Amino acid sequence: MSSPSPAPSRTPARRRRPAWAGRNYSLLTGAAVVTNLGSHGALIAAAFAVQDAGGSAGDIGLVAAARTLPLVLFLLIGGAIADRLPRHHVMVAANALNCLSQAAFALLVLAGDPQLWQMMLLSALLGTGTAFFNPAAEGMLLSTVSGEHANRAFALFRIAMNGAGIGGAALGGAMIAAIGPGWVLAVDAAAFAIAGALRAFLDVGHVAERAPGGGLLADLREGWVEVRSRPWLWSIVLQFSVVVAVVGAAEAVYGPLVARDRLGGPAPWGLALACFGVGTIAGAVLMMAWKPRRLLLVGTLCVFPLALPSAGLAVPLPVWGLCAVMFVSGTAIEVFGVNWMTTMHQEIPEEKFSRVSAYDWFGSVSMLPLATAVAGPAETAFGRTEALWGCAALVVLATALVLLIPDVRRLTRRARKEPWGSAPDPAPQTPPRLDTPA
Repeated sequence: MSSPSPAPSRTPARRRRPAWAGRNYSLLTGAAVVTNLGSHGALIAAAFAVQDAGGSAGDIGLVAAARTLPLVLFLLIGGAIADRLPRHHVMVAANALNCLSQAAFALLVLAGDPQLWQMMLLSALLGTGTAFFNPAAEGMLLSTVSGEHANRAFALFRIAMNGAGIGGAALGGAMIAAIGPGWVLAVDAAAFAIAGALRAFLDVGHVAERAPGGGLLADLREGWVEVRSRPWLWSIVLQFSVVVAVVGAAEAVYGPLVARDRLGGPAPWGLALACFGVGTIAGAVLMMAWKPRRLLLVGTLCVFPLALPSAGLAVPLPVWGLCAVMFVSGTAIEVFGVNWMTTMHQEIPEEKFSRVSAYDWFGSVSMLPLATAVAGPAETAFGRTEALWGCAALVVLATALVLLIPDVRRLTRRARKEPWGSAPDPAPQTPPRLDTPA
């Protein structure tokens, strides 16, 4: 008679989170929230640290470029290593590097008189850690959920991550004003330490052991074969190399200029960017319940609204109109993001995922430094309004071309019950199963 008594006390604890949100998923989500809270504030703090040291706008750009360049250079190597070593070890090591680099950056700023080359070097170390972390992190996240719950799990993860990013930027701005950028950088270092500690407790017992590889170059070639053999994959990576570049140039270069000259200053542009962030959360909430059958068709159609912010700046729209289009574009790109992660989870073998993810990241960001560099000369040559309309047109053109790929239009959702990566793929070389057109 006494044995049933403990059951009521245990049941509520088990129901505090969904059945599919296991220990690994919860640790990864918690760690992502912590790092996004710190990192989004630190990005703002780094710019103000350069300014406080007497740096110009060009110096701020150099520090940002120093962070981006290693990300491009080391992504492919990071992906290959993440498929060779336990992914959580790669993630923890990357978090440790980022913690040390941000702690050194904080001490440099707090001590006073930081030199530009020192800030560039430490930013480069941060970018290097990110290059190794991102491919490993995506593979680890995808291994925590089964196919039937993937859509909801990815959507919830992105809600948490984007919400933390918005909160981190707001909190970081307030902290910079109150206590200075050095302390915000120190908080970011502490966030990396906490996140690395959480990720150290990940359980990887369910992941099948990897067969020995043929060397780093051979691993990279294998990853490239996986990308090249899937038209839906390489075509969308090419699409986003254009989309990310022109959207990044419009938002990083032209947006602040339009806000200064036509909208009344930086506050309206900050409000518009916040609306984009709120839109990403709305899109992820939508994807918690919506499971479109044609994953890539729906996702690609949702890339078209990314042309709206550039068009809105070209007009320019009043502040409320710009906020509206930023919200819509944020919602739309989040629908794409969840569908993209679900497709990768469904189609890419677990043991090759980090390399494929690295090629995805590399293709998506590779043209961004070039686009931001030529944005100024393009404005001089063609005019700001014409350059913005050109950005919008390139988004539409690149997205329309992707829809010509049959796999993008036809690839459909498939049921998969077992956790991803729990066993070797029964037929790794089998092409994705495509349904005939509806």
